Amino acid sequence: MKKLKIGLLARIIIAIALGIGFGNVLPGGLVRVFVTFNGIFSEFLGFIIPLIILGLVTPAIADIGKEAGKMLVITTLVAYSATLFSGFLSYFTGVTFFPSMITPGAPIEQISEAHDISPFFTVAIPPVMNVMTSLILAFTLGLGIAHLESTALKNVCNDFKDIIVKTIQTVILPLLPIYIFGIFLNMTHSGQVYNILMVFIKIIGVIFLLHIFLLVFQYSMAALFVRRNPFKLLGRMMPAYFTALGTQSSAATIPVTLRQSIKNGVTEDIAGFVIPLCATIHLSGSTLKIVACALALMIMQGMPFDFPMFAGFIFMLGITMVAAPGVPGGAIMAALGILSSMLGFGESEQALMIALYIAMDSFGTACNVTGDGAIALIIDKFFGKKDLRPIQ
Repeated sequence: MKKLKIGLLARIIIAIALGIGFGNVLPGGLVRVFVTFNGIFSEFLGFIIPLIILGLVTPAIADIGKEAGKMLVITTLVAYSATLFSGFLSYFTGVTFFPSMITPGAPIEQISEAHDISPFFTVAIPPVMNVMTSLILAFTLGLGIAHLESTALKNVCNDFKDIIVKTIQTVILPLLPIYIFGIFLNMTHSGQVYNILMVFIKIIGVIFLLHIFLLVFQYSMAALFVRRNPFKLLGRMMPAYFTALGTQSSAATIPVTLRQSIKNGVTEDIAGFVIPLCATIHLSGSTLKIVACALALMIMQGMPFDFPMFAGFIFMLGITMVAAPGVPGGAIMAALGILSSMLGFGESEQALMIALYIAMDSFGTACNVTGDGAIALIIDKFFGKKDLRPIQ
């Protein structure tokens, strides 16, 4: 018999349901067992996050820098601009509508402390460096490797990246459902789960509508360059959209995205270059989700924020998204560091961000890959019949 495989999204949903179901039944002693696990897992996350950034950003910057052709540079700038636009769209929509949809309450940590839910013991796992240090080091190493003739250091960085991706796949992602179960178990035991679930439902609805608007806007912009009907262009990309919904992977959807982009009139060589590249560096849908979820959680908990704070966060998030590994939930794992360092998110806020993000992972991935087709149309307009030699 074949072994039944349950996807990450299904496991997260089951974990949330079980946490809510058992929260009113289990005694405080058993709740403390999961609070203890969450404390240890949170320490491990704090330790691994700078290494995730270092291990994933360094090879990405090295690859982009080494192949710094004109088309590559412009594709990267267009993808980054699209990612920034989605982040600011999400922020301004959130500050306009979220305050009337979300009732501020006490921080989650204060709720837990008020009910004396504390771990049996704690294990300190200090990180080897802070998040900003790891980002600067990753950029320094990446740009340096790009200009080295030797490949020795690049091979080391690629091996380190493989270790980090393997750690995410075999340690962090399998344990995430238990971690999220503990969070919702604790919140239910504390009597706050209803308010948080209501926020979840409202935010998911807003983000879904924003995804639709973002795709229509991206193809409207592409239509200005190619002078064609944006809705017909977007309609031809629907097979890629629905494939991404099922696979939850930009990489797995590349063949479909490539085929549909060519059907939209993109030159085969251009599509073959832009689509795989954008599957790595263009994450508008993911950025939109992360900004909206972060803003919603800050409003819900009464955390102070302003535009300069989120502007810096969005600019840094757009860079960090380049490092998102090709695994479900990879983007939020890469973003945890700046959520902590720039927005002040603690253990509970990070766990809720993970749960919210993964609950919408399919839609974010679908938005990312469908938008890749719009970028391919723009790049094809400029480079379809031009010299593609690298910048000297």
